[in-house]
Amino acid sequence: MDDVQVERILQNPKFKEMVSKKARLSWTLTAIMLFVYVGFMLLVGYNKEFLMSSFSGGVTTWGIPLGLGIIVLSFVLCAVYSYIANNTLDQLNEDALKEVEAITHEKGLH
Repeated sequence: MDDVQVERILQNPKFKEMVSKKARLSWTLTAIMLFVYVGFMLLVGYNKEFLMSSFSGGVTTWGIPLGLGIIVLSFVLCAVYSYIANNTLDQLNEDALKEVEAITHEKGLH
């Protein structure tokens, strides 16, 4: 593959759309996770009393469900990414690959 073909692939609208959507999705989900995790760490650092207080009047403190919630959130965000990737990004990827194959076959490359 020569430089002209690579440049045509990089300038392909479907390829650009796929890269843009994937980056936006990845950064959005990363920002959500970082916001929640850093918020939890700040809570641990600056408000330990709240995390040590009981939310049910028993022995279970607020720290337990909040910590578990962060773990569950990470699985939920992975599921969201997988769902969107499988239903949107994969189709864009297939369309882009078809156009890339057409570009590479124009010069007789296989």
